[in-house]
Amino acid sequence: MRRRSGREGAAAAAAGDRKGERDEKKESRAGRMSLINETHDSLPYIDEDVTPQVRAELSRLIDAELPADNRSTLHPSLPELPPTKFSPLIEQELERKARNEPISGGIDLSRYEAPEIPPSSTDPNADPATVIDDWRQTLRRAYAAHLHLSIRKENLALLEAHGKNAWLIGNMQLEEILRRTEKELHDTTEATEAVNRERKLRQESVRGELAALEDTWRRGVSGTLDVEIAAEKLRRDILDMRRQQAQP
Repeated sequence: MRRRSGREGAAAAAAGDRKGERDEKKESRAGRMSLINETHDSLPYIDEDVTPQVRAELSRLIDAELPADNRSTLHPSLPELPPTKFSPLIEQELERKARNEPISGGIDLSRYEAPEIPPSSTDPNADPATVIDDWRQTLRRAYAAHLHLSIRKENLALLEAHGKNAWLIGNMQLEEILRRTEKELHDTTEATEAVNRERKLRQESVRGELAALEDTWRRGVSGTLDVEIAAEKLRRDILDMRRQQAQP
């Protein structure tokens, strides 16, 4: 038989590790499914409702069994939430919001407003170079405002020409989503009601049998207690007789 090389042995070991990981994942999923699909023995259509005192006692016993962090710790069957990753800008904005600081910087909205005459133009003592520079800044803002208004006008024209059809198409898509959702809700409701009807019929059909079995169980327990009491009485009688016989 040919001996395995070091590379073949490493590959076989890696394959075994991967198989072990897959088996562990399967067992973990199976454990979660068995926990989620766990059944209970309650018969809501036959069993009598518990009294408030019994319900309070049950709640107390349940709370005593639960760990202290049951309201803050997720159940082991629930998967962990994926880590949340934000961009540096979003992280910076979240930190600013957490500190309750006002927004600083950003887009200068005054650029899109109608510019006013620079104050230096009405000042007779102003430097001519300063006046010219102020007018240049005002002219730049006027160009930006003009471009902004031109783009808005173009967008409004496109909206007037095609907005109605886009709005109607969007409404049709939303109506289709609503119809599918309502149909899914209707089907789920019908399936739930069918399950409840079937469960009620099955429980009602065995109500008499369960009552008879419970009565038989009660009589059996009562008979067992009677036998134990009689046996205890007989044992004491035998002990008394032995004591009397042992006396001179």
